[in-house]
Amino acid sequence: MDKKLKNAIIKKMMAYFEYNNSHINHTYRVLEYAEELLNIEKGDPNINIPAAILHDIGITPCEKKYNSIEGQLQEIVGPPVAREILESLKIDEKIIKEVCEIVACHHSPGEINTINFKIMWDADWLVNLPDVYDIKDKAKLPEIINKTFMTKTGLGIAKYLYL
Repeated sequence: MDKKLKNAIIKKMMAYFEYNNSHINHTYRVLEYAEELLNIEKGDPNINIPAAILHDIGITPCEKKYNSIEGQLQEIVGPPVAREILESLKIDEKIIKEVCEIVACHHSPGEINTINFKIMWDADWLVNLPDVYDIKDKAKLPEIINKTFMTKTGLGIAKYLYL
């Protein structure tokens, strides 16, 4: 993906998150993993980079409207926001459509089975795993990791980081 376009999406994401460092830092970490995974897993950077930057874009409106950041609410509220941002940057409709599909399912595995979705899923879980599961429970963690990750590379990184 063109660096100028990537930076424009990041700038809009930061403004939309109202410069909330927690949300922005999470996004940067997910983006870093997504870029690593897409190079190895042969994902499409034109899909994966915007999806990584915008995957949680529904958080701010969910907090304001529902006083919640629950994943299924983000999947409803996030895609129209992602679409608005990407359309404002004159992104191709085919890319917008797939990015919005990923944003709409990033907490619901099984709804999309593309390599681009799997990369985004794994990148997000590489960041979220310690917040969701007790990573000190070494007896249960291998099973959790094996069930959670969808790409060979994501699985390998998770095992390296957490086992």
